[in-house]
Amino acid sequence: MKQAVLLFCILFFCSHHALAQKNNPDIKSQAAIVFNAQNERIIYDKNADKVMPIASITKLMTAMVTLDAHLPPNEKITITQADVDKLKRTSSRLPVGSSYPRHELLRLALMSSENRAAAALGRTYPGGTQAFVQAMNLKAKKIGMVNSRFVDSTGLNSGNVSTARDLAKLVSASNNYVPIREFSTTSKHFVSPGNKRGQLQYVNSNSLVHNQNWEIGVSKTGYLNEAGRCLVMQANISGQPVVIVLLNSWGKNTRIGDANRVKKWIEGNQGRRQV
Repeated sequence: MKQAVLLFCILFFCSHHALAQKNNPDIKSQAAIVFNAQNERIIYDKNADKVMPIASITKLMTAMVTLDAHLPPNEKITITQADVDKLKRTSSRLPVGSSYPRHELLRLALMSSENRAAAALGRTYPGGTQAFVQAMNLKAKKIGMVNSRFVDSTGLNSGNVSTARDLAKLVSASNNYVPIREFSTTSKHFVSPGNKRGQLQYVNSNSLVHNQNWEIGVSKTGYLNEAGRCLVMQANISGQPVVIVLLNSWGKNTRIGDANRVKKWIEGNQGRRQV
């Protein structure tokens, strides 16, 4: 009798565990949220209200504030010493003294997370960088990002913080901007710094935009030691617009693995329940 009870308990635990695994995408990132933008339903969340550094995910807000200002997209902006990263000392292939149309800097900031491009966009905003940061925080409040704060346009400062829940709102709002959808999902792009080196090729920092199995509308990666590896996207999965936010993925490929696990999980559950 005891053996029968024990066998029943083992079988129950195993089946329950298997069911739990089936209904959980097994996200490795420290914080995450998966959100259906069509019916505004949260499909999955993990530490979604934990305030964390967001690194270059910041650049989605940079793009929205830049576009909201309706500044001339073809206006040439010159990279200056003020745009050089003195905080983290990250490198850039945009030389000081080279000039680019504003829309080119916006594309490079979004697709390739070019820090000097994002710094220049903030610096050349009416009123300068300080006014730009104020506009970022006002925009955050306007779209309901209640636990977020921005201190620069690049995300290099770990004082740029948010939550997975707030970033789902940021991604959804970004999806309303045609240039953000186009620029953030550009696979590769060439720019000319105007010197003898010729054209520079930039590639998207999110390898999934090259993957034909993905239909991505908005994409942004981020990385800082303090933030880990981050990834946010809006993608069409099983015919639904799904926002995916993944924060603090320490493994080099973890955020990509998590995104693929989310996609597979949603597709696998599509027949069993509405997502």
